[in-house]
Parts: sequence; structure tokens; C-alpha cells
Amino acid sequence: MSIASQPNTQVTTPHDPSSHVAGVRFQKLGKLYHFDFTDFPDLITGDHVIVETTRGLQMGQIIGFAPREDDKREYKPILRVATPRDMLLRQQWQSKEVEALINCREAASKNGQYREVKFVKAEYTFDGATLTIMYSTEDRFNPNPLRNQLKKKVQAANLEFRQIGPRDVARIMGGQGACGGPRCCSTFLTEFSPISIKMAKVQGIPLNPTEITGMCGRLRCCLIYEYEQYVEARKQLPKRNKTIGTPLGEGRVVDIFPLRDGVNVEIDDQRHFVAREDIIPLEEFRALKEKAEAGCSKNENGGCDCGARRPKSSSQDLNAALDLAHTATTTQPQTGSTDTSQDEETSEKSKRRSSRRRRRGGKKRKGSASENKAEQAGDQKESDTKSEQSSGKKKSNRRRRRSRRPRGDEPKDNNTE
Repeated sequence: MSIASQPNTQVTTPHDPSSHVAGVRFQKLGKLYHFDFTDFPDLITGDHVIVETTRGLQMGQIIGFAPREDDKREYKPILRVATPRDMLLRQQWQSKEVEALINCREAASKNGQYREVKFVKAEYTFDGATLTIMYSTEDRFNPNPLRNQLKKKVQAANLEFRQIGPRDVARIMGGQGACGGPRCCSTFLTEFSPISIKMAKVQGIPLNPTEITGMCGRLRCCLIYEYEQYVEARKQLPKRNKTIGTPLGEGRVVDIFPLRDGVNVEIDDQRHFVAREDIIPLEEFRALKEKAEAGCSKNENGGCDCGARRPKSSSQDLNAALDLAHTATTTQPQTGSTDTSQDEETSEKSKRRSSRRRRRGGKKRKGSASENKAEQAGDQKESDTKSEQSSGKKKSNRRRRRSRRPRGDEPKDNNTE
């Protein structure tokens, strides 16, 4: 959905015709068409030019310049720059459009076969060569009898009838929308984007025709304005009827508020609003636990290194997470001394769980080969140091005993003279 941009009335630097094309608009909120301005490189935004279209020569205003998308594509050239005489001719013929529309409605009222046809607007080209009557109808329409009657009353070489849709009718008629402001289609919208009923469902709008349809009888164009924001916000929140954990306990989601970033949860027949950061995904935790406890489905005989055959550590972590989540959902918020008692109970439970894990895992885990060698080397070194200390003590004891023994008691050598 594109939005009309107002032409810049200030003098701007001319663009290079070899790399840019000029965007020309023929109506205030009409579609933007691109033309080649090689013959007029000095054109700037806001200039009026004459170009050739399927409806003949038309006057348009340059809204801006855009880079060429493809060098092989051929753009129609701008024929010439509008002169003051061209501007005066357009004003004269625009003043006759209301009279032409009145004549058309009078001629159609005299003929009974045009009762279901709504004639909306009459439009002259800038030089009065072609008159276009815009109408809206749901039935088939044969304009030949009406064309023959109007040729006698209007001054135009060519008379055309063009059927338009309900949204184009609302754009031409103007007026106020359901919000109380001017209609978007007659204010800033240049093209109509497809609108679906899904956009209303995602935004939580009641599917009441008076709530989702505009003055044209079609779905409102404003339903697409915030659709993407609602979709992104809903991705972060749980779906309806899903069981989640909250600080108040375990409950079921009954309503979603994307803009408030939270949900309504039903707990014990009472509804409570819970913000997104306080939501505990219990179902996801349980699913991860079951997956961690399950064996490897790729190779039941072993030889798989994906980690699915080693569920001990992962399952223990998930069990701890589930226990904490269950504790958070089952404990009600209280004040006073109950807070300390709850903290003590929680710490005791965690201690019991850790002790059970240690008993399950064994008294002592076996280390790696390098760690075992290091321990053996350390034990050998300690034993060597102990043996050296014991031998040193024995030698020192012998010396002490010898020093204490008297000289007379020394043994005599038989070989002495």
C-alpha cells in the first residue's frame, strides 16, 4: 500500500536522464507512471508535462525521479513541457465536468435500463478531446444508447465509459470514515492493498460487519496498518487454551493481549493478567524431558555420538528445572515469616535432591587416564619421602646410642699389642 507524496515545490538539482526516470501523476491520488525525460534534462519536481497515454494526450505533474530498474526496458518519452495556454485550457474544461455529469444522469434517468447504474464522475482531458464517464454497477451495462444521447449535449470528440470499483467510488466521493476522520482512500492512499478477514482475527477485532467494513462496503483499509506488529507480538506469547505456569500457579490461557505483552490466565475459576516475562512454559519443559530420557532412534545398537544415548546429565538438569518450575507454580505468594520458611524448605529439598544424585552417581567418579597416572606418581613420591625420613631417623638413633656408651665398656681389639 503506497502513500501519496506531496511534490516538492522547491528548486531541486536536475537528475541524469541516462540513469533516472521521471514519475508523473495525472490525478491528486492517482497511480505513479514513469517516463523518459532525455529530451528535457532540466525538468524538476513540480513541473507539468504533456505525455501520450492509452487515453490520448494527458497533462501530468512530476512528483519525483527514480533510478532505472532495467536498462532494457523502454519508457515512453515526455512530449513537451506544459505551457501557460495548456494550463488555462485544463481549467476551462474542468469547469464543464459537473455539467457533463448532470447531463449524463438526466439522460440515464429517462431510460429505465440504467436504474442500477451509479454515475460517479465526468472527466475531460486537458484539451477537451476526450470525455470519460466513470460509473459503478454490479450488473452488465450497455452504454451505446446512452452514448448516442450524450453526444448531442456534450462537446467532446470521444466519449468513453469506464467502470470503477466500490473503493474508487468512496475515494471520489470523499467524506468521513468510521473513525471520525477523513477517509484514508481520499486523503493519502494511492493504491489499494488486498485485505483479508484474517487480519481482523489476528488483531482481535469482532467479526461484525459494522466493525470491519468501511463506507464502501468492503473490508477497511486500516486493517493492514498494524497487522504485522500484531503478528510479531503474538509469536512471543502462548496460544489460547494452553497450560502454562505463573507466579500464582498453573493455569490455562483464555485471552491474549499482544499490545500489552501478556495473557489472561484462568486459575481456580479466576482470571489473572500475566506478563510475558512471568510465563513458565511447562509443556515445553515436559517435552524436553521426555526427549532427553528417550534413547537414540538413529542407532539402537550403539555407535551414535549425537548425545541422545547419554540422558543422565540432561535429564537431571531438566528434572531440576521442572521441579523449580513446579515449585514456583504451586507456592502462593505470602508475606511475613512464611517467606523464610518457604526458602528453608526449598533449600532442604535441593540438598536432598543433590544427595540423591550423588548416591545414584556413586561415591567417587573415575577420572581420566592422565589424572590416574598423576595420582600414582604423587603417591609414589610420598612413599619415597617417608622411607627416606624413616632411614634418617634410624641413623640418628644409632649415633645417639654410641655417644652415650662409656669408654670402659668399649670392646677390646684382640690384635692390639
